[in-house]
Amino acid sequence: MTMFDLSIPQLVLGATFVEDRPGYEVAVCAADPGPVAVEGDGGGMGLTVSRGLDAVACADTVIVTGTGARVDADPRVLVALRAAAAAGRRIASICTGAFVLAQAGLLDGRQATTYWVQAGALSSRFPAVDVRADVLFVEDGQIVTSAGLAAGIDLCLHLVRSDYGSAVANAAARLAVAAPARAGDQNQLIPTPLPGLDGTGLARTRDWALARLDEPLTLADLAAHAHVSERTLGRRFRAQTGLSPLQWLLHKRIERARELLETTDLPMDHVARRSGLGSADSLRQHLLRRTGLTPTAYRAAFARPRDGVA
Repeated sequence: MTMFDLSIPQLVLGATFVEDRPGYEVAVCAADPGPVAVEGDGGGMGLTVSRGLDAVACADTVIVTGTGARVDADPRVLVALRAAAAAGRRIASICTGAFVLAQAGLLDGRQATTYWVQAGALSSRFPAVDVRADVLFVEDGQIVTSAGLAAGIDLCLHLVRSDYGSAVANAAARLAVAAPARAGDQNQLIPTPLPGLDGTGLARTRDWALARLDEPLTLADLAAHAHVSERTLGRRFRAQTGLSPLQWLLHKRIERARELLETTDLPMDHVARRSGLGSADSLRQHLLRRTGLTPTAYRAAFARPRDGVA
C-alpha cells in the first residue's frame, strides 16, 4: 500500500468535528491483520493493521487507498467490497485503489478516475469503465474515485461536504492545512510548473476577487488587477488552478452561497446577492446543478445551530 494515501482519510476525516464532536470514526483494516507491505519500502517505515475485514461490514463508507494490487487483489477484499456495495454503502478509492474497485466489478458502466500515470492501464484492463484521466475526483452514484496522492484530500473533503456541508468541510480543511473546496472536475494539473517569483503568480488577484464576490467581476477586471492581458490571465489561471478565471469565480461564489445557507438565516435573495450569484433564481439553478438540492432543502439539511445571530 501507499503510506501517503492511507494517511489522508485519517488526517481529513479525523479533523472533522460537528458541534465539537468527531464527525467520523476511522478504522484501518486488511484481509490479514498484521504487517502490511509499503510501496518503495516506506523509507524504512512499517505498518501493522489490527482490524480485519469485519470492519468493512459495519462501515458507512469504505475507502480503498493506493495499492500495488492493481492486478491480483485479494479475493476476500473483493467479496467484502461487493457486499458493502450491495448493502448500499458508499465506496471510494484514492489513487490506484480504483483498480481494486474495478476488479470487484463496481466500476463497470460508471465514470471513474485514478492517478493520471495509471489511467491508460485502468482503461485498457477494464474497458467497461469510463475512465476520466483529467479530473481530481468523480462521483457516480454510490462510488467516488479520486486521482493520485493529494487528490485524495479533495475526495475526502468532498465526502465531508456531502455529509455535513461546506462550513464543516472548510473547517476540516483548515485543521488539515489543506486548500478548501476544489471542484472535482478540476484538472489533475499534469505536470505544471509552480508559479515563480517573477510576478506571474495570481494568488493576490484570487484573494482580491474573493474579497469582492458580491460585486460584478469580469474577465477584464481580473486581468486589470493582475496587470496582464485577458488571454494571458486565462492561460496562467488555468495552469495554476485547473480552471478558467470565470469557472473559478463561479465555483467560489457557489461555495460562499453554501456557507451562507449553512450559517445564516438570510433570505434567499440576500444569499444570492452576497455570494455574487445575482438572484434567488440563479442561486437555485446553480445549487441544484452542483448539489442536487434546492437552497431551501440545502439549508434544511446542513444548517448549523446558531445563537440567534444571522
